[in-house]
Amino acid sequence: MPDGRHSEGPTEKCGVVGVSLDDREAARPLYYALYALQHRGQESAGIVTHDGFQQHSHVEMGLVGDAFDEGDLGSLNGETGIGHVRYPTAGSVDSSCAQPFSVSFKSGSLGLSHNGNLVNADEVREELAAKGHAFTSDGDTEVIAHDLARNLLEEDLIRAVKRTMGRIHGSYSLTIMHDDTVLGVRDPEGNRPLCIGEVDGGYMLASESAAIDVLDGEFVRDVKPGELIVLKPDGSGFDSYQLVDQENTAHCFFEHVYFARPDSRIDDNLVYDVRRELGRKLWEESGVDSDVVLPVPDSGRAFASGYAEAAQDEGAGVEFAEGLMKNRYVGRTFIMPTQDARERAVRLKLNPIRDVVEGKTVTVIDDSIVRGTTSTQLVQLLKDVGAEEVHMRIGAPAIIAPCYMGIDMASREELIAAGQDTEDIREEIAADSLSYLSIDAVAEALGESRADLCLGCVTGEYPYDIEGETTDREVARPEIDGAEAGIADD
Repeated sequence: MPDGRHSEGPTEKCGVVGVSLDDREAARPLYYALYALQHRGQESAGIVTHDGFQQHSHVEMGLVGDAFDEGDLGSLNGETGIGHVRYPTAGSVDSSCAQPFSVSFKSGSLGLSHNGNLVNADEVREELAAKGHAFTSDGDTEVIAHDLARNLLEEDLIRAVKRTMGRIHGSYSLTIMHDDTVLGVRDPEGNRPLCIGEVDGGYMLASESAAIDVLDGEFVRDVKPGELIVLKPDGSGFDSYQLVDQENTAHCFFEHVYFARPDSRIDDNLVYDVRRELGRKLWEESGVDSDVVLPVPDSGRAFASGYAEAAQDEGAGVEFAEGLMKNRYVGRTFIMPTQDARERAVRLKLNPIRDVVEGKTVTVIDDSIVRGTTSTQLVQLLKDVGAEEVHMRIGAPAIIAPCYMGIDMASREELIAAGQDTEDIREEIAADSLSYLSIDAVAEALGESRADLCLGCVTGEYPYDIEGETTDREVARPEIDGAEAGIADD
């Protein structure tokens, strides 16, 4: 049975942001940007700024709107800063792991926001502790901060970041503030997203381009895997340093399927367009000519739109309809203390419109099935209001293994598809038919090869060396003593 923290579906990871402005306070733009990234984490929110002389920090548990008031924003002085919204996938659920993480040392101050998961955090923590570093949390973000701070005592900023990248291993997108300089770093496999935007008076970094849009900014481009971006303190531009090059990337396909906002652009793809294309491919692979197609709100909507459009293009009499209404004022299911309460929460959150489904054959489009509780309840709800048949179509491959790269998905024992085939799952959720999208269809929709995607949760084979798990390819830790990093001015 899931514990009290787990939700029925995959849980958001984290969101990071950084800004460097000219003659304009950074706190309020950071606050608005964090609002745009709230879907990526709801446990804590924080902002760290620098006024050219000292660092200012405000980090609280809770949603962005609860974590800050006017007084808090007014105290965050400075034209540069970074921010973070967190859902914990490594470390405790308390204020000790809330971010940005701040540390002061001999050569200045450091703030760091992290989206991702390291797979060697314990090893690096033990090494640093043996050298006298004192840790205040059990999270991997503090490990990165301490390692970088140590390197800054011996190296310039660029070399220090490169050395840290050579020591940490796993998924990470970082926004960093060293004194009043803001940096962005994306891991060599590009597992977590990070992009650059131009805004009024300067430049910014963010997990998703939607955070740039909310500031009326212009999307510039994605940060490349293994790239360091340094925003100029006067807001006039940024410098790029390609610190590590890998043969293959390991982009997280689930960003496009589930996590990212549909209006965000990630790795040259608009998420909304990708989801519609995934829906079209779902029809091509396993379409069923039912009377009506219903999306599970909200993440299934774009899939269902593409699915219905593809069906209609082939002359199928399939109608797209909003037949499931979502109650947006019910808390997420992971706060429910018992299985009965979690199942009741499904009924509270989703209500079918009887007139849309009664006496009809229905195809329900969802982005994923994790534990199966919601799908089971949903099929029963639709049949209770008169649906003659309920067919489930899923816009992603079956999730058979946990994610170790920053998604709180579920344990292997809790995953309905772990150890069961599609027909077993169909029987368990009591649907008339069930089909998942193929891995090849996902790769085609993203315009990527399978070798450049992280598919661990749907294959059980991971692109990182994870203890106790197999890997689908060897991902070497980047060397730090090789050629100098390439430098390009933007």
